[in-house]
Amino acid sequence: MPSVPPKVKGTRPPNEIDFWRGFALVTIFVNHIPGIYFETFTYRNFGFSDSAELFVLLAGWSLRAMVDRSRDLEPLRLVFRIGGRAVVLYVAQLVITVIAVAMIAATALLAQTNLVLQWNNAAAVFDEPVTANIGLVILTHHLGYFDILPLYIVLMTVAPAIAILHRFTPGALLALSCAVYAATLYTGFNLPTWPVEGRWFFNPFAWQLVFVIGYVLGGDGRPQRLIKKHRTGLRFLGISFVVGSFFAAVWGWYPDWLTAPEPAAFFVVDKTFQTPLRLLHVLALVAAFGGAFLYLARWAKPLVQYFSMLGRNSLNVFCVGSLLSLAGQIARFTFEGNLSVDVAVLLIGLVGLSVTAWVSEWRQRL
Repeated sequence: MPSVPPKVKGTRPPNEIDFWRGFALVTIFVNHIPGIYFETFTYRNFGFSDSAELFVLLAGWSLRAMVDRSRDLEPLRLVFRIGGRAVVLYVAQLVITVIAVAMIAATALLAQTNLVLQWNNAAAVFDEPVTANIGLVILTHHLGYFDILPLYIVLMTVAPAIAILHRFTPGALLALSCAVYAATLYTGFNLPTWPVEGRWFFNPFAWQLVFVIGYVLGGDGRPQRLIKKHRTGLRFLGISFVVGSFFAAVWGWYPDWLTAPEPAAFFVVDKTFQTPLRLLHVLALVAAFGGAFLYLARWAKPLVQYFSMLGRNSLNVFCVGSLLSLAGQIARFTFEGNLSVDVAVLLIGLVGLSVTAWVSEWRQRL
């Protein structure tokens, strides 16, 4: 069996979930800097899904691991334990949003241009501060590139119900989730935004299925036994779908909303509604690359340790990464982004993410 990198004192050793979660965090950081040279090489350009799906899937997987470790907890205590995580996420969203607004305002002030105030859906905060600030607090107004955590907050808010439903009637969870997903795609239902009219970029009623699938796969029951039994066939199907979506992305083949059969959401590639092609793609990636960690742990130990450290401290790294992405946008705007600027932004960002993770673990050891 391939060796695993040594454990850092006071932390859990590198593992597959932390590794891929760290990979997703780095990819999100890059993808949230529009126009950066390295964005071209992230895997969203070579398939139907991107790192957002991977992040949400692994969030559900990690929740299942935590719930399984808490099997002896009474349902009420389990609700409070999981619900506390939602509160932490909510506070984190408010903090990084306030900092992001200040960064945009400072950039507009220093650059002496009000055009910057319109970045990332922030215009309402400066044009309609009374209603916009209420919207930020009640999560009906999101800054662009700061809208994943609101989805995660909603998912973690309903996570106690997911855990309890699965504990008492495990067969009903996935069926109910699929029913909600299908109804959402059929009706087009989504949460509204306010005060700016619109809808959530990440529709929680559609994205919950990714979270629930991660939760189901993260356990050790009948689904896992079936997967192990048909592992070779599933890997072949996964690789085939990944290759097919690669050519579809490269050739620009995407079903169009106007020409797709009704209901169109079942056939197009849409991120807001987490349409089936995107969902199948992230599952195909899991089938194709699941288990690759064992080989990476042997042949790419520094990379495994880096990504795993980020994944172990995912919330702190995600929050700082979001702000670093905005800083990267500001740097590219200020210095008229070119390759040298992009290289500097990437390197500073990667160092910033690693420092965040290291400081987080240092505090935990203290």
